[in-house]
Amino acid sequence: MSEVQLSGILFDIRRYSVHDGPGIRTTVFFKGCPLNCWWCHNPEGKSPDIEIFQRENRCIRCGACLQVCEVGAIYQRNDSFETDRQLCNLCGACVEECYAEARELVGKRMSVGEVMEEIERDRPFYEQSGGGVTFSGGEPLFQPAFLAALLQACRSQGIHTALDTCGYASWETLNRLRPDVDLFLYDLKLIDEDRHRQFTGVSNQPILENLRRLSALGHSLLVRFPVIPYINDDEINLRQMVEFLLSLPQKYPVDLLPYHASALHKYNGLGVEYRLLETPAPEQEHLNAIKKYFESYEFNVRIGG
Repeated sequence: MSEVQLSGILFDIRRYSVHDGPGIRTTVFFKGCPLNCWWCHNPEGKSPDIEIFQRENRCIRCGACLQVCEVGAIYQRNDSFETDRQLCNLCGACVEECYAEARELVGKRMSVGEVMEEIERDRPFYEQSGGGVTFSGGEPLFQPAFLAALLQACRSQGIHTALDTCGYASWETLNRLRPDVDLFLYDLKLIDEDRHRQFTGVSNQPILENLRRLSALGHSLLVRFPVIPYINDDEINLRQMVEFLLSLPQKYPVDLLPYHASALHKYNGLGVEYRLLETPAPEQEHLNAIKKYFESYEFNVRIGG
């Protein structure tokens, strides 16, 4: 299969992004992630499959979706129309029939050529601002062949690339991709392995080891630390985080990413439980204290990113 024909599943392509690397960027969001973080703000990126998303506030209770569903996956409960996601075959008939646009398919299969057409539309902005393309998700490394082809296509066109990643992949996979990545936006969440397993579902050992190797090879990298109250903002994790970062061959800038619950509507639309309903956003005073703590070890720190 040619590079142009090779395809993958994305859930969004966001243009004119200014928070995913330097300059003005196009951010390409991949579906599928090996982690199951309790606080994930892109739950539509967790599953590698196309999904049905329902906007309850747009539903006009017309019942058109119920009439066109040939597998009986839609049923009426009180005055709303629910979807049995186990029965749904994702044919999209209900989406096409929904007059109020209360339903949509999240995820779209696209070829490398189709994605590159979108990316190249913004080339003048990249050139003027020092921007480029950021591959995010989900987790782009979850679709390594598709990601590799896009990175190589961007490289051939002289477009700056950033990879927003949790780092959870085999070194063999990352080693094949890294020559075409200009900047890694590398997430670090918890240093204690047991706590990392508890709140993300996986070990952090591949994540930490991959970061060590990238650092030893001299890659350009920005550490992103999501600050989640009661989960990873305690003194122990902060100290362990600093100790680990100081042990790396290079010192990297750190972005503190404050937790927020703005993704709640996404969980509701996907029919997925949201585990942090009672968790507040971190207070500014606390964020400032964390920033000051990292800066005391001479890290360049920003709140936000």
